[in-house]
Amino acid sequence: MKSSVEAIHEDAVARPGGTPGEVFTAFLKLGLTSFGGPIAHLGYFRDELVVRRKWVDETGYGDLVALCQFLPGPASSQVGFALGLLRAGPLGALAAWAAFTLPSAILLVIFAMAATAFDGPVGSGLLHGLKIVAVAVVAQAVWGMAKSLTPDRERAGIALAAVLIVVFSAGAIGQIAAISVGALAGLVLCRNGPVTGGTHLSFQVSRSFGIACLIAFFVLLGVLPVIASASGLQGLSLFDAFYRSGALVFGGGHVVLPLLQAEVVNPGWMTNDTFLAGYGAAQAVPGPLFTFAAYLGAVVGPAPNGLLGASICLIAVFLPGFLLLLGALPFWDSFRKRPAAQAAMRGANAAVVGILGAALYSPVWTSAVLNPEDFALALTGFILLVVWKAPPWIVVVLLAAGGTLLHVI
Repeated sequence: MKSSVEAIHEDAVARPGGTPGEVFTAFLKLGLTSFGGPIAHLGYFRDELVVRRKWVDETGYGDLVALCQFLPGPASSQVGFALGLLRAGPLGALAAWAAFTLPSAILLVIFAMAATAFDGPVGSGLLHGLKIVAVAVVAQAVWGMAKSLTPDRERAGIALAAVLIVVFSAGAIGQIAAISVGALAGLVLCRNGPVTGGTHLSFQVSRSFGIACLIAFFVLLGVLPVIASASGLQGLSLFDAFYRSGALVFGGGHVVLPLLQAEVVNPGWMTNDTFLAGYGAAQAVPGPLFTFAAYLGAVVGPAPNGLLGASICLIAVFLPGFLLLLGALPFWDSFRKRPAAQAAMRGANAAVVGILGAALYSPVWTSAVLNPEDFALALTGFILLVVWKAPPWIVVVLLAAGGTLLHVI
């Protein structure tokens, strides 16, 4: 007997309405209205595509979410990509990504180009307010992730070890080491957690194509730095930096912050103030947080930047997550049931909390909170997000206005 997901998949492919245009229209609506981060996005997807459009049932949707949360990369965008693939094949997957991503990417590129015109106390106050937004948002992410991903002494210890590794190591190497150590520690310390099962998940992606995608993922991860260094081409170096960042993101979009900061600020491609101002602005737009890459690509120096730089960075940061997703689809059903795999992921996720906690202090806190007034603004934003559950865009507006007012007076 066929599983529910297999039956739904065949029905979705055979249905005349399952076209890339239909997928693009559905995800464009989501791309224009989905505020609140990846967890909120998954709720929007469920309401629109499971409940209203009935593209997949609850069980199948739950399996997709479990897969995308297991893999590195932007979970909500990976779920959208998979739903587009399920509904209308490869063109449907690309349509889902483009429609969900481009609205926020375009807004952030416009902000990047307009930011250069900011001058005087009003402009500097606005940018400083956006940096304080980043403090509140990252603190909220650390708070929420710590409660869910480090609920016991073992995982709290892994998170603390990750903080120490990142603090005493330089750049992205420390973050890679922290995630690797976390996964290894999880194999030893986190085997007592419940082993989750789930229903059978089947996609029309062959094992040979999945293996090809996995090979492409690792080849690009290993070869790009060598080619970029040997060629001296800035465009290739830019693609390499954002590809590596997208390949190492566990636990949600906010984790990309320290990875990207190490890649673009440390080499001097932009200032930390410019980086954090864009991160703050990214909280005010709908869609995936990974579109922050479009802002960075637009303002980075030296060239390519502007629209070309934004396109390079946007494609590079999403590509590894999609390659891993396509590579994992044929094997996920058997792999996710192994206790060792689940234990390693518990450890890796705990390490992510430590990495983000270290980033909350530096560069986020140290460059934004300069006096008691800044601290009061940041605390206000944190309480609005965590206690009052205010929409992020409201917090962005209030804190940006507060930063402007402090600088003007």
